Amino acid sequence: MKSKKILSLLLPLAAIGGFVTLNALKNDPKPAGAGLTLPAGFSATIIADDLGSARHLVVTPQHDIYIHMASTRKSKGILVLHEENDKATVKTSFGDYGGTGIAIKDGYLYASSKNSVFRYKLDANNQVTDPNRPETIVRGLVDINHHQPKALTLDNDGNVYVNIGAPSNICEEYDKKHTGCPILDSTAGIWQFRADKPNQTYSKEAHYAWGLRNVVGMAWNQQDNQLFVMQHGRDALHDLYPKLYTAQQSAELPAECMFALKKGDNAGWPYVYYDWQKHKNMMGPEYGGDGEKAADPKYINPVAAYPGHFAPDGLLFYTGDQFPARYKNGAFIAFHGSWNRAPLPQNGYFVVFQPFKNGKPDGKWEVFADGFAGTAEQKASGAAQHRPCGLAQGPDGSVYVTDDNKGTIYKISYKK
Repeated sequence: MKSKKILSLLLPLAAIGGFVTLNALKNDPKPAGAGLTLPAGFSATIIADDLGSARHLVVTPQHDIYIHMASTRKSKGILVLHEENDKATVKTSFGDYGGTGIAIKDGYLYASSKNSVFRYKLDANNQVTDPNRPETIVRGLVDINHHQPKALTLDNDGNVYVNIGAPSNICEEYDKKHTGCPILDSTAGIWQFRADKPNQTYSKEAHYAWGLRNVVGMAWNQQDNQLFVMQHGRDALHDLYPKLYTAQQSAELPAECMFALKKGDNAGWPYVYYDWQKHKNMMGPEYGGDGEKAADPKYINPVAAYPGHFAPDGLLFYTGDQFPARYKNGAFIAFHGSWNRAPLPQNGYFVVFQPFKNGKPDGKWEVFADGFAGTAEQKASGAAQHRPCGLAQGPDGSVYVTDDNKGTIYKISYKK
């Protein structure tokens, strides 16, 4: 009876376009190897293991895999693997900094530390030509303890976009009188820089979008030529305002949000949060909200939303031809998993698929790859064995997933 009660609390989950059914959550999963469940026709293989805290990654046409490690405790900051026959072996590592962001564009490998963005020249085989002498593209980014890692992505016009996360849950350390958050000029947003110009620093002119507490998953959508990001929502609605929010409401709220961004957009943190059950932006309780007051319409709405505290860490637009046609141009999201959904079971620890049409989310999201956490008990308690983080598309259209808990690299493929 207890498990049935928990399940009833978890449903219905909702995206902006409607409610997710139990069948959509299950998505008819089949045992697919590597401890994962996937839709019929898909299989998963562990190609590398025990690497350390593997964050974002890229895969070259030559089957080399560049992985940005969270720290340099087990290797240097960027680990290079080569894959053959579904097995990847370590070739080398370089970089004296840990981090998250990594990308390849126009003959260069880009990677970020907690305060800078570097690029490395690649040769015709996508090998780094001088790993010990990167070019510094951006320096001096804010790196206050909380939310230090900088995610990045690139567009088709020579720009690189960098997240600077807010070193805070809700700006409480900097705005104790709740009159206005003073750190929005240098954190909690996305900055745009030229991808080929050395020694840039953040400035008002480089500020691309505001009011984003922390973004880890970000990608350029080629279908509509626009920046998409996944925001980590705030915490502690019930802990801070027990008269306004129940513990269960606080477990589900606020939403983890997907935003489609244009220059000058403001997503509203810390003044607003998105309620995926009411399908609207709400005024934050620190700034006069009571759980019922809608936010000022000047703040943009997300284009898709997901239950609270799932922690979206990876975003990939699928452009390959290996997977069935319904996946083409849709988004895969790696949810790292929650730690603060009590009294509900912890959740997330999976990769979901968000269908798209004409460059916008279209329809309900669905769990695509599950089982990273281990047993149901391990998942519910938050004691996950593996936690999805980075996503990359391989040259044959397979999708690669990193685990930053034990350093496992998964390869997911489809065969009719």
